[in-house]
Formats: sequence, structure tokens, C-alpha cells
Amino acid sequence: MATADDAERQTARDGGSPAPAAADLHAFAVQLRRMNGEINRMVHGFALRDGLHVTDVQALAAILDADEPMTPGRLREHLGLTSGAVTACVDRLERAGHVVRVRESSDRRVVHLHYAADARAAARTYFRPLAQAAGSALARFEGAELDAALRFLTALNEELALRGTSGRP
Repeated sequence: MATADDAERQTARDGGSPAPAAADLHAFAVQLRRMNGEINRMVHGFALRDGLHVTDVQALAAILDADEPMTPGRLREHLGLTSGAVTACVDRLERAGHVVRVRESSDRRVVHLHYAADARAAARTYFRPLAQAAGSALARFEGAELDAALRFLTALNEELALRGTSGRP
């Protein structure tokens, strides 16, 4: 049986102006937690397979997604770790063949972290089911819907970044 809340949510989906109801926020939260859980399950499996920590996999993602060469200092800030913890993380990743440390030619004190080509291919193979699921889900939506979804995810990530690791509102 349809309720007034259902009608309001439908109006919002059809381009109307009502703000999302609390139930919509709850539905988004549930789906985001489910997605996070599924991705975490895959990340844990990848880490276990290669004898890594989950934080190591987060470091790999940060190195992969960086707009410029990643340094240990930037990685420390991104992950919120101590310099010693980042050194241990990078050591594990290097031993496992996932990253390569490259010294900057103009300033040998500067170290850049690069995702090793072979490791990138292995990660791509491992996470192929995630890419396939994303591709199948994307195929269900039209351009304007995908634009809105991407704007939402971008805005959510920006809001989360503003709050940092302190958990403040």
C-alpha cells in the first residue's frame, strides 16, 4: 500500500522539489553500508591472499588513485598513520612486489611510490568481479542518472573528507 512518504519520494525521483525524507536517507545509508561491506570483503580477501594488512590495500588504492606521484609523507597524511607505520606498510608492499620506491633524480631525499606493473595486472584480475558488477550496474542507468549518481558520490566523499578522521559532525 502506497503512503504519503512513498508519493513524496516518487515526486522527488520524478524531478519534483521535496527534500529527501528520513526514510530515503536511511535507505541510502543501508545501501552504502552494504556496498562498503561487499567491497571490504573483497579487500580483505586480496590482503589475505598476499599476506598484507587491509591498510596496505588502502595504501595501494591511494597510490593508484593519486593525481601525482605518491610520497611516503603524503601517504602518511592520507591514511592517518605515523611515519613508522607508513614505513612498515611500504616495506611490506615492496617485499610483496606491489610497489616500487623511486628516488627523485633532482633531490635524492624525495621518494616516489609507484604501483608495480605486474602487481597492477594481478590486482586488476583479482578485482575484475567488482569492475564487472559496476559495469552491469552502470548499464541499467542513463547518462543523466549516472551524472547525478557521480555528483552524489563526489559530494559525499567531499563531505567525509571535510570531517577527516576525527568523527566530528
